[in-house]
Parts: sequence; C-alpha cells; structure tokens
Amino acid sequence: MEKYFGENTPKLGFGLMRLPKLSSGKIDIEQTKKMVDLFLDAGFTYFDTAYVYDNGESEAAAKAALVDRHPRESYTLCTKLCAWMGATDEKSAKQQFYTSLERTGAGYFDYYLLHALQRNNYTKYDEYHIWDFVKEQKAKGLIKYYGFSFHADPALLEELLTDHPDVDFVQLQINYADWENPGVASRECYEIARRHGKSITVMEPVKGGVLADPIPGVKELLNDADPNASCASWAVRYAASLDGIITVLSGMSNIEQMNDNLSYMKEFKPLTEAEKAVIFKAQSVLDDDRSIPCTACHYCTDGCPMNIPIPEIFYVANRQRGNAEFRGRREYTIATTGKGKASDCVECGQCENACPQQINVITRLKDCAKQFENE
Repeated sequence: MEKYFGENTPKLGFGLMRLPKLSSGKIDIEQTKKMVDLFLDAGFTYFDTAYVYDNGESEAAAKAALVDRHPRESYTLCTKLCAWMGATDEKSAKQQFYTSLERTGAGYFDYYLLHALQRNNYTKYDEYHIWDFVKEQKAKGLIKYYGFSFHADPALLEELLTDHPDVDFVQLQINYADWENPGVASRECYEIARRHGKSITVMEPVKGGVLADPIPGVKELLNDADPNASCASWAVRYAASLDGIITVLSGMSNIEQMNDNLSYMKEFKPLTEAEKAVIFKAQSVLDDDRSIPCTACHYCTDGCPMNIPIPEIFYVANRQRGNAEFRGRREYTIATTGKGKASDCVECGQCENACPQQINVITRLKDCAKQFENE
C-alpha cells in the first residue's frame, strides 16, 4: 500500500465543535477535561477546533482542557481561518490566526486549515491573500502542515488542488450516507484528493449524529449484523478504513460518546468484506430516505436576522417522519421558544449561502411552518 502523510496518526480525532454544554449554554469545561484525558490516555492525539466554533469558546476550551494541562508534545492541534465568516476585510481575516494562537495558547498549530471552502466563498481566500499568508506562517514555524476543509463540488476541488499543489492535506466530508450523494460527492472528492496525492482528515463521519441514530431500516440492518456494535461505530470505521486517511474526526458531546468511540477505535480494525456488504445495504435504504440532510453545524444560524434555530427545527421534522408517537408540535414549540419560528423567515438567503450541505433551507422552513404551526 502506498505510503502517505500522516499514516501513523491514530485514526480517531476529537472534534471540538459539539462539546458538552451547561444549562447556561456555555461549554462544560470540567466534562471536557475528563473527555480530553480519556482520549489521550487511550493513545489518541489529534484535536480539531476552529476560530468560529462556539464564537471562540471552542478554542478557549481547548486551552483550558488540553493546552494548559498536558505537555505540548503529547497532542496535535488543528484550527481554521474562516475568511467568509467573522472577517470583513483582509486585516480582520488574517487577525483570526493571531487570535487563535492567543485563545489556545498552543504556541503553534500542528495543522491549519482554510475553513469550509465553497463555491460562494472560496474567492475570499484569494482576495485576502490567505493562501500566501498561511504559507508565511508555516515558514516561520507557526504552522506545521496546512490545507483546507471543503464543502463543494468535485470540479472545484480539482481546481483548488491544481492551483495549490503544495497543500499538505485536505479535510473532506466522508460518510457512507454521502458516498454517492451528488450534493456532497464524498467518493468523487475522496478520489480526486488521493489522485493529487493528498492525505485526508475526515469530518462528519456520522453526518452530525444522523448515522449514530439512523432511520429504523438502517438501524435494524446494523443491529442484526452486530448487536454489540453501536451504529456510530459502523460509520466511523467505514471512513477510517479508507486509504490515505490521517484521522477521522468525531464531534463528541459527552463521556458516553467518548467511551463508545474509544471502545472500538483503540484497537481499530478496518471493515471486513462482510461488514462492507452490510454498509452497502444500508446505503440502499438511505437512498430512499427523504430526511432533511442537516448536520447541525449551525453555520446557517450565525447570521440569521430572525434568530431562527434552523438545525433544531429540522431535527424535529426528521424525528417526526414516520413516527406518529413523536410529539413534534410540542418539541417544535420547545425548540422555538424565545427564538424565531419557521414562519418568521424573511428569505434573505444567508442560511443557504452558508449551508455546507446545500440544503434548500427557505423551502424546508416553509414546509416546517405548515407542519408544526398550522392548526
């Protein structure tokens, strides 16, 4: 098998995007500390955060739970610069790098990414000269390896890797639900990255939790094949079994999720041929599913003028599908209390421009308003 950059990195990464929260909405630092310790004690090293996660709280949590408590050489840290969110010009975009250094206290970043490149934002990184800026920081030793995270079509990925052949790695959304999904094109993007000789970090292996608690048909298939394996384990192992993967990021939100991931990734075994056949059947079931493909990244909510909790509304809608016992109206009321309702949407389009999953958010909100607001 061909050697590749990062092949010796443990295949489970700790994504700091969905950390446990207190009732106040703030990150639960004490529980995060316990999760960090469990992760490191099990031999894993890769942590992933971003300038925009939780309005900077994620990077601060990385400092409190990881950087301030463990030797710098015992872990690797990745963060990201987002030129299209939280930046208004070249100066403010570049300042994100220095702010991230200050927030984390890490001294340098092992991995650094241009964040969430899409068709509607990738030119910002050229306009603000971010590619050159990041390479300058690498030359100074403040970044070891740099790349970009990607949420767009294969043609754009081909273009970016051709124009920027010196990137060390790319971060792609890869999971078995999106492997042949034309809106995400996991397989095509994966193959393009490997053809360019790039190593890959995987994001959304369980599709924002969707594959940790999949639709009944998929859950039944997986449980029948191995009643002792969690549904999440199938998804994470699927991504980790691919060639050229540095690590698979799991956005763990509690100690239970951490323990589950450690239970099967500490002694990681790639999927067998029989297990791959089970996943193939699961993909067939998912092809007929019409759930809203939201991963709850919340990029859509950051600029919503009506403060609509879009991911929470979509979660309720997905749970209601085919489940007559689920009290969708009640859950919808809880999700929207003190916030905007689906019918409050002013169709500004900010959410659709920001959505990595290319969801027709405005149309979906109209459907949810009809479903949960009309008597």
